[in-house]
Amino acid sequence: MKIAVIGGGVSGLSVAQMLQKKNQEVVVFESEGRPGGMIKCDLVDGNLFHRTGGHVFNTKRKDVMEWFWTFFNREKEFVLAQRNSVVSMQNGKLIPYPIENHVYMLEPDEVRRVIQDLLEIEKCDDASAENFADFLRLQFGQTLYKMYFEPYNYKVWRCDLSKVPLSWLAGKLPMPSVSEIFYNNIHKVKEKEFVHSSFYYPLKGGSQFIADRLSEGLSIRYNTHIESIVKVGETYQIDGDEFDLVIFCGNIKQLPTLLKGNCSIENYGRFIEKLDSHGTTSVFCEIDRSDYSWVYLPSKDYESHRIICTGNFSKSNNACGKMTGTIEFTDEISIEEIKENLQRMPFSPKYLAHHYAPYTYPIQDDKTREMIGSLKNELKKDNIYLLGRFAEWEYYNMDVAMGAALDLVKELRF
Repeated sequence: MKIAVIGGGVSGLSVAQMLQKKNQEVVVFESEGRPGGMIKCDLVDGNLFHRTGGHVFNTKRKDVMEWFWTFFNREKEFVLAQRNSVVSMQNGKLIPYPIENHVYMLEPDEVRRVIQDLLEIEKCDDASAENFADFLRLQFGQTLYKMYFEPYNYKVWRCDLSKVPLSWLAGKLPMPSVSEIFYNNIHKVKEKEFVHSSFYYPLKGGSQFIADRLSEGLSIRYNTHIESIVKVGETYQIDGDEFDLVIFCGNIKQLPTLLKGNCSIENYGRFIEKLDSHGTTSVFCEIDRSDYSWVYLPSKDYESHRIICTGNFSKSNNACGKMTGTIEFTDEISIEEIKENLQRMPFSPKYLAHHYAPYTYPIQDDKTREMIGSLKNELKKDNIYLLGRFAEWEYYNMDVAMGAALDLVKELRF
């Protein structure tokens, strides 16, 4: 069978490798001149710049872990790093992450209020959350909600948190009980003692190294902008070739144009048009030296929501004795706004470069998953499959994207 994979990001590269191992003929179409999608990296004066986020590898899925290490030498090509994250509070104090485990480090009156909140939560254990804001208040209390969870998450999502449904955040949210929060504070439990407290990271090249390795041995047509996917009989014509099956790993908003005339997609056109998302402006900076990996920023004094200290992920990420990191802003901001914000931020950031990605965070409402699922079922009848963060409108991390590719290949039963 001849298969077209549209998109050379993590999802497209992963599924192409898996299908090729099943002896299928696969062609990957990539609109840019190199692989990687959202995990691309650039060199800026010898320093490694993650253009979007700071992508690292860890996973709870054994099958994903095993598949990943068939492409890499774990001991020679990667480092195993420990997460060391902090929350930079409004007053400049750094509280280790997660904040609910370090309440004892807050001011005395704040500690008393948090304790009172938690005791009230314990009394009302039958209360249920209907949205993200409710969940955070019922899980951590009003004091921590106002101090950290609300301002931080508003910076990320730029919307009323009561409008964010819980369904699509399943598995991504901390769920400690009140007794666990008290225990973790009394025993001063550190982040490194939790699942996902460590991660693997390439010794050289960052996540671009991962994309480049996953692209090896594949037939990839770079700088190819697909204008249409036309069904002719039982096959699809794409870029002058015929394919039996299409796996679309691009942005679902492109599909109504690419599949013009396809009844399945036309019935969902208005729904697709209304899908919401955010972009990210990633600002690459020289920053003060520290041993942190992520710094979360709830303060309203500046618009950025986090600093990713990528210079600490691997020594090779820094050049000329510098310490570098990426500062993230939701949506697009001007160079003037960037530099004005940097002047007010902790860790003395000095601007080196920036990149704006218009699609980084898909936003779901209470109907999104149902409608995407229905559309996927319709397209499957025509041998078209959706895979990836913006094809499925799911907030996939790298390992979850690989897992979804594994699941799709199992479903195809080659």
